[in-house]
Amino acid sequence: MTPHVIGLDVALTATGIASNRGWVDVVETTGTRKDDYPTRDARIAHAKEQILNLVGRPDLVVIEGPSYQSKGPGTWDRAGLWWLLYTALGARGVPVAVASPASRMRYATGAGQASKGKVIDAVARRWPDFATEGDDNAADAVVLCAMGADQLGCPLAPVPKTHRLALAKGKGVEWPEAIRLAEVA
Repeated sequence: MTPHVIGLDVALTATGIASNRGWVDVVETTGTRKDDYPTRDARIAHAKEQILNLVGRPDLVVIEGPSYQSKGPGTWDRAGLWWLLYTALGARGVPVAVASPASRMRYATGAGQASKGKVIDAVARRWPDFATEGDDNAADAVVLCAMGADQLGCPLAPVPKTHRLALAKGKGVEWPEAIRLAEVA
């Protein structure tokens, strides 16, 4: 049986979630930078529950790692949500791989720096069964899901070797020990 893989692109306003079982979704929340702490806490908790309900208990989650260059008040809230999800998945016994933004872009486009539009176009071309409707969060989640499926030996579609280099050890993905099955040289 094919392992169940989820790609997770965490954001406060719109978290992209994709499954190798053929679906993609976006969990949206609303709020402002001027919200008080209890309101922001409630928003994060609500997003966490919605996301975890969709994710379930797959065999692997590939989550986009933090963008350490991000600045602004939302960075703290997004980081809080990210860690809550990472911890909750671990508590469920779900292996979690963390992929850098550059490795996600490289797997999608062949380049470690690519515009949102180029990633969306690459997803539409390579994985047309996933209806992302031009949403960059959904497209990023599809790429992360595809990376995990490929790493487990069940790629969603053929990917050039230059793109697959993004999966290699030391190239921006931290694979859980139990998942290092298909190392790319």
